[in-house]
Amino acid sequence: MIQNNTSLASGPELKELVPSRYALRVGEIDVLVISDGVLPLPTATLGTNVDPAVRSAWFENMFLPPDQFDWALNVLVIRSGNQTILVDAGLGGQFPGFPGAGMFPKRLEAAGIDLSSVTDVVITHMHMDHVGGLLVDSVKSRLSNDLRVHVAAAEVDFWEVPDFGSTSMPAAVPDVLRSTANLFINQYRPMLRIFEDEYEVAPGVVVRRTGGHTPGHSVVHVASAGERLTFAGDALFPVGFEHPDWHNGFEHDPEESVRVRVDLLRKAATNREILVATHLPFPSVGHVAVDGDAFRWVASFWEY
Repeated sequence: MIQNNTSLASGPELKELVPSRYALRVGEIDVLVISDGVLPLPTATLGTNVDPAVRSAWFENMFLPPDQFDWALNVLVIRSGNQTILVDAGLGGQFPGFPGAGMFPKRLEAAGIDLSSVTDVVITHMHMDHVGGLLVDSVKSRLSNDLRVHVAAAEVDFWEVPDFGSTSMPAAVPDVLRSTANLFINQYRPMLRIFEDEYEVAPGVVVRRTGGHTPGHSVVHVASAGERLTFAGDALFPVGFEHPDWHNGFEHDPEESVRVRVDLLRKAATNREILVATHLPFPSVGHVAVDGDAFRWVASFWEY
Protein backbone atom coordinates (compact mmCIF):
# COMPACT_ATOMS: atom_id res chain seq x y z
CA MET A 1 0.00 0.00 0.00
CA ILE A 2 1.17 3.53 -0.74
CA GLN A 3 1.69 5.22 2.58
CA ASN A 4 1.77 8.89 3.49
CA ASN A 5 5.35 9.93 4.17
CA THR A 6 6.63 13.01 5.97
CA SER A 7 10.27 12.76 4.88
CA LEU A 8 9.57 15.29 2.09
CA ALA A 9 7.12 17.35 4.11
CA SER A 10 9.24 18.59 7.01
CA GLY A 11 10.50 22.13 7.38
CA PRO A 12 9.18 25.55 8.35
CA GLU A 13 5.43 25.96 7.92
CA LEU A 14 3.91 28.74 5.89
CA LYS A 15 0.93 30.50 7.39
CA GLU A 16 -1.52 29.33 4.77
CA LEU A 17 -5.19 28.62 5.30
CA VAL A 18 -5.20 25.63 2.93
CA PRO A 19 -2.72 22.77 2.50
CA SER A 20 -0.33 23.16 -0.40
CA ARG A 21 1.64 19.89 -0.40
CA TYR A 22 0.83 16.24 -0.04
CA ALA A 23 3.43 13.49 0.44
CA LEU A 24 3.14 9.79 -0.34
CA ARG A 25 5.33 6.82 -1.09
CA VAL A 26 5.34 4.57 -4.11
CA GLY A 27 7.21 1.52 -2.88
CA GLU A 28 10.61 2.92 -1.90
CA ILE A 29 10.21 6.18 -3.84
CA ASP A 30 9.06 9.42 -2.17
CA VAL A 31 6.60 11.59 -4.08
CA LEU A 32 5.47 15.06 -3.07
CA VAL A 33 2.66 16.93 -4.85
CA ILE A 34 3.05 20.70 -4.50
CA SER A 35 0.42 23.25 -5.51
CA ASP A 36 1.79 26.13 -7.56
CA GLY A 37 -1.60 27.82 -7.10
CA VAL A 38 -4.45 28.31 -9.54
CA LEU A 39 -4.96 29.82 -13.00
CA PRO A 40 -8.20 31.71 -13.76
CA LEU A 41 -9.17 30.71 -17.31
CA PRO A 42 -12.33 30.90 -19.43
CA THR A 43 -14.65 27.91 -19.23
CA ALA A 44 -14.88 28.05 -23.05
CA THR A 45 -11.39 26.51 -23.24
CA LEU A 46 -12.80 23.18 -22.03
CA GLY A 47 -14.96 21.29 -24.50
CA THR A 48 -14.25 23.43 -27.55
CA ASN A 49 -15.84 20.80 -29.82
CA VAL A 50 -19.20 20.59 -28.02
CA ASP A 51 -22.32 22.72 -27.91
CA PRO A 52 -21.79 25.63 -25.48
CA ALA A 53 -25.05 24.74 -23.72
CA VAL A 54 -23.77 21.21 -23.06
CA ARG A 55 -20.51 22.59 -21.74
CA SER A 56 -22.33 25.08 -19.51
CA ALA A 57 -24.49 22.30 -18.11
CA TRP A 58 -21.38 20.34 -17.13
CA PHE A 59 -19.97 23.32 -15.24
CA GLU A 60 -23.30 23.87 -13.50
CA ASN A 61 -23.47 20.22 -12.47
CA MET A 62 -19.95 20.54 -11.05
CA PHE A 63 -21.00 23.61 -9.01
CA LEU A 64 -18.53 25.73 -10.96
CA PRO A 65 -19.08 29.25 -12.35
CA PRO A 66 -20.25 29.48 -15.97
CA ASP A 67 -17.67 31.84 -17.46
CA GLN A 68 -14.35 31.42 -15.66
CA PHE A 69 -12.94 28.95 -13.17
CA ASP A 70 -9.63 28.29 -11.44
CA TRP A 71 -7.48 25.54 -12.91
CA ALA A 72 -5.35 23.83 -10.32
CA LEU A 73 -1.62 23.86 -11.04
CA ASN A 74 0.36 20.98 -9.51
CA VAL A 75 4.03 20.03 -9.71
CA LEU A 76 5.86 16.98 -8.35
CA VAL A 77 9.02 16.33 -6.41
CA ILE A 78 10.30 12.76 -6.58
CA ARG A 79 13.13 11.22 -4.57
CA SER A 80 14.61 8.03 -5.95
CA GLY A 81 17.95 6.87 -4.60
CA ASN A 82 20.25 9.88 -4.40
CA GLN A 83 18.30 11.90 -6.97
CA THR A 84 15.74 14.64 -6.31
CA ILE A 85 13.59 15.19 -9.38
CA LEU A 86 11.33 18.17 -10.01
CA VAL A 87 8.54 17.50 -12.51
CA ASP A 88 7.53 20.84 -14.05
CA ALA A 89 7.98 24.15 -12.29
CA GLY A 90 4.71 26.05 -12.40
CA LEU A 91 4.07 29.51 -13.78
CA GLY A 92 6.56 31.82 -12.14
CA GLY A 93 5.74 35.39 -11.20
CA GLN A 94 6.44 37.22 -14.44
CA PHE A 95 2.97 37.00 -16.00
CA PRO A 96 0.38 39.63 -15.01
CA GLY A 97 -3.17 38.49 -14.44
CA PHE A 98 -2.31 35.30 -12.53
CA PRO A 99 -1.81 36.43 -8.91
CA GLY A 100 -2.87 33.02 -7.59
CA ALA A 101 -0.06 31.07 -9.26
CA GLY A 102 3.74 31.00 -9.07
CA MET A 103 3.77 29.65 -5.51
CA PHE A 104 5.98 26.59 -5.97
CA PRO A 105 9.36 28.12 -4.88
CA LYS A 106 8.16 29.21 -1.45
CA ARG A 107 6.12 26.04 -0.99
CA LEU A 108 9.14 23.93 -1.90
CA GLU A 109 11.12 25.82 0.73
CA ALA A 110 8.34 25.32 3.27
CA ALA A 111 8.61 21.58 2.62
CA GLY A 112 12.28 21.73 3.61
CA ILE A 113 13.61 21.15 0.09
CA ASP A 114 16.40 23.41 -1.12
CA LEU A 115 16.45 24.14 -4.83
CA SER A 116 20.17 23.43 -4.86
CA SER A 117 19.44 19.80 -3.95
CA VAL A 118 17.41 19.22 -7.14
CA THR A 119 19.45 16.97 -9.42
CA ASP A 120 16.98 16.62 -12.31
CA VAL A 121 14.03 18.46 -13.81
CA VAL A 122 11.51 16.74 -16.08
CA ILE A 123 9.51 19.05 -18.34
CA THR A 124 6.23 17.48 -19.47
CA HIS A 125 5.94 20.25 -22.10
CA MET A 126 6.97 23.85 -22.51
CA HIS A 127 3.75 25.76 -21.94
CA MET A 128 4.42 28.72 -19.68
CA ASP A 129 2.64 27.24 -16.64
CA HIS A 130 5.15 24.37 -16.69
CA VAL A 131 8.46 26.14 -17.32
CA GLY A 132 7.80 29.70 -16.10
CA GLY A 133 8.91 28.88 -12.58
CA LEU A 134 12.42 28.08 -13.84
CA LEU A 135 12.74 31.55 -15.36
CA VAL A 136 12.43 33.35 -12.01
CA ASP A 137 15.79 34.88 -11.05
CA SER A 138 15.59 33.70 -7.45
CA VAL A 139 15.04 30.13 -8.70
CA LYS A 140 17.71 30.13 -11.42
CA SER A 141 20.37 31.44 -9.05
CA ARG A 142 19.84 28.59 -6.58
CA LEU A 143 19.85 25.65 -8.99
CA SER A 144 22.89 23.41 -9.24
CA ASN A 145 25.32 23.93 -12.10
CA ASP A 146 25.10 20.18 -12.67
CA LEU A 147 21.31 20.19 -13.06
CA ARG A 148 19.93 17.90 -15.78
CA VAL A 149 16.74 19.05 -17.56
CA HIS A 150 14.94 16.25 -19.39
CA VAL A 151 12.64 17.11 -22.29
CA ALA A 152 11.48 15.32 -25.44
CA ALA A 153 13.24 16.14 -28.70
CA ALA A 154 9.87 16.69 -30.40
CA GLU A 155 9.06 19.40 -27.86
CA VAL A 156 12.27 21.32 -28.49
CA ASP A 157 11.78 21.03 -32.25
CA PHE A 158 8.14 22.15 -32.07
CA TRP A 159 8.86 25.46 -30.36
CA GLU A 160 11.29 26.53 -33.07
CA VAL A 161 8.28 27.16 -35.35
CA PRO A 162 5.15 26.38 -33.28
CA ASP A 163 1.79 25.78 -34.95
CA PHE A 164 -1.30 27.09 -33.12
CA GLY A 165 -3.71 26.33 -35.97
CA SER A 166 -5.71 23.71 -34.05
CA THR A 167 -5.83 25.52 -30.71
CA SER A 168 -8.60 27.74 -29.33
CA MET A 169 -6.70 29.89 -26.85
CA PRO A 170 -7.36 33.44 -25.69
CA ALA A 171 -5.88 35.73 -28.35
CA ALA A 172 -2.92 36.98 -26.32
CA VAL A 173 -1.73 33.55 -25.20
CA PRO A 174 0.11 32.09 -28.24
CA ASP A 175 2.70 34.88 -28.37
CA VAL A 176 3.41 34.53 -24.66
CA LEU A 177 3.71 30.74 -24.95
CA ARG A 178 6.08 31.08 -27.88
CA SER A 179 8.34 33.66 -26.24
CA THR A 180 8.42 31.81 -22.91
CA ALA A 181 9.32 28.48 -24.49
CA ASN A 182 12.11 30.05 -26.54
CA LEU A 183 13.46 31.89 -23.51
CA PHE A 184 13.47 28.65 -21.54
CA ILE A 185 15.33 26.77 -24.29
CA ASN A 186 17.92 29.51 -24.64
CA GLN A 187 18.57 29.79 -20.92
CA TYR A 188 18.69 26.07 -20.17
CA ARG A 189 20.17 24.71 -23.40
CA PRO A 190 23.48 23.60 -21.78
CA MET A 191 21.53 21.58 -19.20
CA LEU A 192 19.06 19.92 -21.59
CA ARG A 193 19.09 16.13 -21.73
CA ILE A 194 16.96 15.43 -24.78
CA PHE A 195 15.26 12.05 -25.24
CA GLU A 196 13.30 10.66 -28.16
CA ASP A 197 10.44 8.54 -26.79
CA GLU A 198 11.32 7.25 -23.33
CA TYR A 199 14.06 7.75 -20.76
CA GLU A 200 14.73 6.42 -17.25
CA VAL A 201 15.59 9.52 -15.24
CA ALA A 202 16.28 7.57 -12.02
CA PRO A 203 15.61 4.05 -10.79
CA GLY A 204 11.86 3.51 -11.14
CA VAL A 205 11.23 6.95 -12.68
CA VAL A 206 10.59 6.94 -16.44
CA VAL A 207 9.50 9.84 -18.64
CA ARG A 208 7.60 8.87 -21.81
CA ARG A 209 6.55 11.04 -24.73
CA THR A 210 2.84 10.86 -25.57
CA GLY A 211 2.37 13.79 -27.93
CA GLY A 212 -1.11 15.21 -28.35
CA HIS A 213 -1.29 18.23 -26.08
CA THR A 214 1.97 19.32 -27.68
CA PRO A 215 4.10 17.17 -30.00
CA GLY A 216 6.59 16.48 -27.22
CA HIS A 217 4.14 16.28 -24.32
CA SER A 218 5.31 13.60 -21.89
CA VAL A 219 4.11 11.76 -18.81
CA VAL A 220 6.11 10.41 -15.88
CA HIS A 221 5.74 6.85 -14.60
CA VAL A 222 6.91 5.94 -11.09
CA ALA A 223 7.18 2.25 -10.15
CA SER A 224 8.67 0.56 -7.10
CA ALA A 225 7.98 -2.63 -5.14
CA GLY A 226 4.90 -3.45 -7.22
CA GLU A 227 3.31 0.00 -6.78
CA ARG A 228 2.76 2.52 -9.57
CA LEU A 229 1.96 6.19 -10.08
CA THR A 230 1.59 8.17 -13.30
CA PHE A 231 1.85 11.93 -13.56
CA ALA A 232 -0.26 12.72 -16.62
CA GLY A 233 0.75 16.36 -17.11
CA ASP A 234 -1.80 18.09 -19.35
CA ALA A 235 -3.12 14.93 -20.97
CA LEU A 236 -6.03 15.08 -18.54
CA PHE A 237 -8.34 17.83 -17.32
CA PRO A 238 -11.27 17.55 -14.86
CA VAL A 239 -13.82 17.07 -17.64
CA GLY A 240 -11.76 14.28 -19.21
CA PHE A 241 -13.16 11.44 -17.12
CA GLU A 242 -16.80 11.89 -18.10
CA HIS A 243 -16.02 13.29 -21.53
CA PRO A 244 -12.60 12.11 -22.71
CA ASP A 245 -13.54 13.11 -26.27
CA TRP A 246 -13.95 16.80 -25.37
CA HIS A 247 -11.18 18.95 -26.80
CA ASN A 248 -9.21 21.49 -24.83
CA GLY A 249 -8.35 24.86 -26.33
CA PHE A 250 -4.68 24.48 -25.39
CA GLU A 251 -4.25 21.18 -27.26
CA HIS A 252 -2.11 21.51 -30.38
CA ASP A 253 -3.46 18.22 -31.76
CA PRO A 254 -6.94 17.69 -30.27
CA GLU A 255 -7.68 14.37 -31.98
CA GLU A 256 -4.37 12.85 -30.88
CA SER A 257 -4.97 14.27 -27.39
CA VAL A 258 -8.20 12.27 -27.17
CA ARG A 259 -6.39 9.08 -28.13
CA VAL A 260 -3.64 9.74 -25.58
CA ARG A 261 -6.15 10.57 -22.86
CA VAL A 262 -8.27 7.44 -23.39
CA ASP A 263 -5.16 5.25 -23.48
CA LEU A 264 -3.86 6.72 -20.21
CA LEU A 265 -7.21 6.35 -18.48
CA ARG A 266 -7.69 2.76 -19.65
CA LYS A 267 -4.23 1.78 -18.46
CA ALA A 268 -4.67 3.54 -15.12
CA ALA A 269 -7.97 1.73 -14.56
CA THR A 270 -6.49 -1.63 -15.53
CA ASN A 271 -3.34 -1.21 -13.44
CA ARG A 272 -5.23 0.31 -10.49
CA GLU A 273 -2.36 2.75 -10.19
CA ILE A 274 -2.32 6.19 -8.63
CA LEU A 275 -2.94 8.99 -11.12
CA VAL A 276 -1.86 12.60 -10.65
CA ALA A 277 -2.23 15.43 -13.18
CA THR A 278 -1.28 19.08 -13.44
CA HIS A 279 -4.77 20.55 -13.57
CA LEU A 280 -6.82 18.19 -11.41
CA PRO A 281 -7.91 19.71 -8.08
CA PHE A 282 -5.11 19.55 -5.51
CA PRO A 283 -3.73 17.16 -4.35
CA SER A 284 -4.85 15.37 -7.52
CA VAL A 285 -4.12 11.93 -6.06
CA GLY A 286 -6.58 9.18 -6.94
CA HIS A 287 -7.57 6.24 -9.10
CA VAL A 288 -9.50 5.78 -12.34
CA ALA A 289 -12.50 3.49 -12.74
CA VAL A 290 -14.23 2.53 -15.97
CA ASP A 291 -17.78 3.89 -16.10
CA GLY A 292 -19.62 2.60 -19.17
CA ASP A 293 -18.07 4.20 -22.22
CA ALA A 294 -16.27 6.77 -20.08
CA PHE A 295 -14.39 6.91 -16.78
CA ARG A 296 -14.80 7.95 -13.17
CA TRP A 297 -12.33 9.67 -10.86
CA VAL A 298 -11.93 8.07 -7.43
CA ALA A 299 -10.08 10.47 -5.14
CA SER A 300 -7.75 8.85 -2.63
CA PHE A 301 -8.57 9.18 1.04
CA TRP A 302 -6.12 11.57 2.65
CA GLU A 303 -3.77 10.11 5.24
CA TYR A 304 -2.94 12.48 8.07
